[in-house]
Amino acid sequence: MSKSKKSSLGRGLKAILQSPETDITSKDISGNYVVGAIANIALGKIEANPFQPRNKFEEESLNELADSIREQGIIQPLTVRKLGYDKYQIISGERRLRAAKIAGLADVPCYIRVANDEEMLELALVENIHRQDLNAIEIGISYQRLMEECNLTQEELSKKVGKQRSTIANYIRLLKLPAEVQIALRENLISMSHARSIINLENRSDQIKLLKEILQNELTVREIEQKVKQAKKGKLKTSAKPLPEKFDLFSKKLSEELNTPVVLKKGSKGKGSIIISFSSEEEFNRITASLLK
Repeated sequence: MSKSKKSSLGRGLKAILQSPETDITSKDISGNYVVGAIANIALGKIEANPFQPRNKFEEESLNELADSIREQGIIQPLTVRKLGYDKYQIISGERRLRAAKIAGLADVPCYIRVANDEEMLELALVENIHRQDLNAIEIGISYQRLMEECNLTQEELSKKVGKQRSTIANYIRLLKLPAEVQIALRENLISMSHARSIINLENRSDQIKLLKEILQNELTVREIEQKVKQAKKGKLKTSAKPLPEKFDLFSKKLSEELNTPVVLKKGSKGKGSIIISFSSEEEFNRITASLLK
């Protein structure tokens, strides 16, 4: 091995991929598959995408997809980048990859291409942004990451993803909301229109108070807008009653024990729900193991 190649290996994956000595074009350095080909690749040879913007995969949905894969196989190939030495990294199709593992497949059909780190991030984010099942917070995070890590302005990002600049700005603004509001939006307890109205309140405590009233009284967007106008005049009045102490203490204790945000919703008639947040399948497994022990 040359001295220059040794030094490039010490600078991380990005340096390796951008090095003229190690960059992979159409040459098959691993002895198996060439870039540009579609081939069945063993699951054990495909690494996860570190740039995957999605951090939540519904277990029931994955199991349904796994059942479909068992019956019909994978219809649309995954897209991977070649790392060399018979190793690949997923660019798009992580949901299909996870379902394939559940279905017990040994390999999956993949389209092989070359991409550096920035292109990997961009491809993964842009693909996910156009998915219909991505929630508003995930979309906002994706836009923010594209801007920060690919050094793009909102105008440049607008052209790249084919969305109005104002649309991008509205999603990114959601990331300034308190964690409680973001969780409620992510879990579909409130709509994006609700969240966009809440963010017009400057005071963080007022935002959380208004969220609690929305959850308890099922306020419409028009009613929320009226509350916001009252707040700006210093006359905000909410009818949301504080949770009974035992409920409040329980949600706080559960959040501490599980080391994850917990939102407790209780209506005026006694009905309610407990929302336990998790950011990945690994965290889901950790939480369920803790709850079921």
